[in-house]
Amino acid sequence: MKQRTLLREVSIKGNALHTGDAVHMIFKPAPVNHGIVFKRVDLHGHPELKPRVDQVTDLVRATTIQVGHAKLHTVEHVLSALHGYGIDNLLIEIDASEPPIMDGSARPFVQLIQQGEPVEQDAEREYFTLTETISVARGNSSVIALPYDGLKITCTSADDRGIHTQHLSLTIDPEVYAAQVAAARTFTIYEDIEELIKMGKIKGGSLDCAVVIKGDKIISKEPLRFADEFVRHKILDIIGDILLLGVPLKAHIVATRPGHAVNAELTKILFEKYQAWQKGGKKVAKPAAPKAEVTVETTLDVRRVLDMLPHRYPFVMIDRVVELKDSELTAIKNVTINEPFFQGHYPGNPVMPGVLQIEAMAQAAGIMLLRQTNMEGKTALFMSCDKVKWRKPVRPGDQLLVKVKMTKIRGTIACAEGECSVNGQAVSSADLMFAVVDNSAMD
Repeated sequence: MKQRTLLREVSIKGNALHTGDAVHMIFKPAPVNHGIVFKRVDLHGHPELKPRVDQVTDLVRATTIQVGHAKLHTVEHVLSALHGYGIDNLLIEIDASEPPIMDGSARPFVQLIQQGEPVEQDAEREYFTLTETISVARGNSSVIALPYDGLKITCTSADDRGIHTQHLSLTIDPEVYAAQVAAARTFTIYEDIEELIKMGKIKGGSLDCAVVIKGDKIISKEPLRFADEFVRHKILDIIGDILLLGVPLKAHIVATRPGHAVNAELTKILFEKYQAWQKGGKKVAKPAAPKAEVTVETTLDVRRVLDMLPHRYPFVMIDRVVELKDSELTAIKNVTINEPFFQGHYPGNPVMPGVLQIEAMAQAAGIMLLRQTNMEGKTALFMSCDKVKWRKPVRPGDQLLVKVKMTKIRGTIACAEGECSVNGQAVSSADLMFAVVDNSAMD
C-alpha cells in the first residue's frame, strides 16, 4: 500500500479540553517519509514534535508528549483519526499546547482529512508487523497484542460497578474507522469531575464535548451515537495511542478496561521491538514485566539541558541534571581549567567567580520552571537574589553540585532556594527570584 498525505491545506478552530485555550490547527501536505509532525507556531523557534512513545510525560485522562520545553496535551484523538484513516505524512501547525476537543470524538478530524482529500504518494507505506505475542497488565486493565495481518482491535470496556460493560471487535480500515469508530465521544464518570478540576484539567470541558455517566444515567447534549459508544471510544483511543510507535501497526490487540497508561506501556514494548527490527530483525529478548506507569524524566543529559535552556557557550553552567522531582532539582557543573573565565579570575590562582555559581543556581531553577505546564510559551527572567553566601573557593577539577528547590510560583513571580557544594561541603547559597513573562513580550 502506498503512503498517503493530503492534496490541500485545511484548518480547524475550537477550544482545548484541559487548558480551555482557543486553538487554530492546520493540516498541511507533507512529502514521503515525513511522518506526522506537530509544529508549535506559538512558541519561539516554532519547535516541531514527531510523536513517539518515548516523549510521553503525562497520561492522566489524556496522552501528553514533550520535546524540550514544547508540550502537546491530548494528542490521541488527532493521532487516532490520522492512523484510522490511513494518513502517513502531514505537517500539523498548532498555536496552542493542545488540539481542539471539538465534540469529544475524532469525527471532526476525519471530516477535516476528507476535506483535504487524501492522495497516494510515490512510496510504499512501512508497517511494523508483530511476530510474537506480548502483553501488559496494570491493575484491572490488560492489553495483549497478537500477530495479525492487519489491525484488529477487540475491546471490553467496563466501570467499577459493572453497569456499563460493553464489548466490540473490529478490523480497522479507513471505511470502518470513519463509520464505526470516529464519532464515538469521550466520556467520564460524574464523581471524577471534581477531582479532575482540582488537578487543573477539563477547563474547557462541557456536555458539548463529553458524555457523563452518573449512576445508571447518561448525561449528554445529544443521545448516544451508538448503543456501545463507550467501548468504541476506547478503541478510538487505542488507535491513537499506538501510533506513538511511529509507524502503522499490524497486530490484533485484545484489551480489557484499557486506558492511556496501559496503552502507552504496550506501545513502549512495541517500540523497542520495532527499533530492533529496523536494525536487522534480530531476535529480541522477552521484555521484563512492564512498569506500572509511564513516568516523567528524572534525569537530563547535556542535550536535554540545551533543549530546556536558551543559554549557549560560554554561558551554559549546567552539564547534567542528575535528579528531578516535583519541586527539587539536582544538577552538576564540571569545572575545568578550560573555562574561559579562569584567564582573568585570577591568573596564577584560578577561582570560579561567585556570580557564576549564582548563575548555575539560576539556570537549574530555570529548568525547574520550564518543566511546569503553565510555563509553555513563557520565559523566566532572573530578577534578584537574596541571602547570598560564598563559603569556599571553587577551583579547576571540582565538580559543582547544584541543588535548587522551588518555594513559590504565584502569578508572574517564582522563587527558589539554591545551594552549590563540592565534595559534600557547601560553597555558596542564595535565594532567587524570577519574573515569568510571555515570549511575545521578549520580541
